[in-house]
Amino acid sequence: MVGGPVVLGIESSCDETGAGIVRDGKLLAHVVASSMDEHARFGGVVPEIASRAHLQSFTPVVRQALAEAGLRLGQIDAVAVTTGPGLSGALQVGLAGAKSLAYAAGVPLYGVHHLAGHVAADTLEHGPLPEPCVVLIVSGGHTSLLLVRDLVREPILHLGDTLDDAAGECFDKVARILGLPYPGGPAIDRAAKAGNPDAVTFPRPLTKAGDDPYAFSFSGLKTAAARWVEQHRLRGAEPSVADGAAALQEAVADVLTRKALRACRDHDVRTLIVVGGVAANSRVRALAEERCAAAGIELRVPPMTLCTDNGAMIAAVGDLLVRSGAEPAPLEVSVDPSAPLEYAALTPLPALAAA
Repeated sequence: MVGGPVVLGIESSCDETGAGIVRDGKLLAHVVASSMDEHARFGGVVPEIASRAHLQSFTPVVRQALAEAGLRLGQIDAVAVTTGPGLSGALQVGLAGAKSLAYAAGVPLYGVHHLAGHVAADTLEHGPLPEPCVVLIVSGGHTSLLLVRDLVREPILHLGDTLDDAAGECFDKVARILGLPYPGGPAIDRAAKAGNPDAVTFPRPLTKAGDDPYAFSFSGLKTAAARWVEQHRLRGAEPSVADGAAALQEAVADVLTRKALRACRDHDVRTLIVVGGVAANSRVRALAEERCAAAGIELRVPPMTLCTDNGAMIAAVGDLLVRSGAEPAPLEVSVDPSAPLEYAALTPLPALAAA
């Protein structure tokens, strides 16, 4: 086949079963099956339901990705799969399937850190990452500020992480309090369009002098929103859902972008990359654009279809690993549901050796 190695990526860390195919940094296929509707009535992801959904979706999703790329399994040169962090059972389904494909095709297997996948997603739209760059990861379970040089060759430096609730988790919990559906992020975004962000004064956590300039905390913001709703209902009145959503969204976007721009200034970095599910939020994007433009910093945000969990981002990391000459994982590699992000390649100890 003309061109570089073809890499199939598999993602199954939460409630999306994703398969993507990448060659030389170019996206050839991108297919996602979500079980989100099955979790909605529970107000959050149920691990057992997610695992069953991955079992049902894995083969159809991979077949569709191969068809979309016009390829057969025998034309794949490597398989990359998320091995952590994530839900243990969900990760196991994806890894078992990826091992089977790699073994059947006789190709190497690469274990990939889920968050490194989110970072690499941007390369599929905008090309290679500038060195260095500041990356803001914002999702349902993660809020982190990273300093990234070479994504697959050098350690990833954590500038700051959330101390409690992630931004997306805050959206989910406040949406439930406001009576909005799950998932909360898109629901908050929709409701906020009709609201006034200045109608409610919500706190900006960890933004005072002396606070850690890069750490995040959204638990107190969630509590402030809950108390605002409670005060209205104690008076026998219903709060304005639109105003509450707009004010909450503004507070989250303000904190995220303020700290990200501070990191760029402090480390003399000229490019900010915003990734993860909350990067799809319209106010986060708009405020990031506004503040980056004022500071003379280039802003890169992947398309919305690449912001949420997907196999294409895992294939993108695998593609970089293959082209860098990285060692593949052993076929007996296991998952690591709480894996810290230090390197893009994640190769936990084999299950037997770790036991």
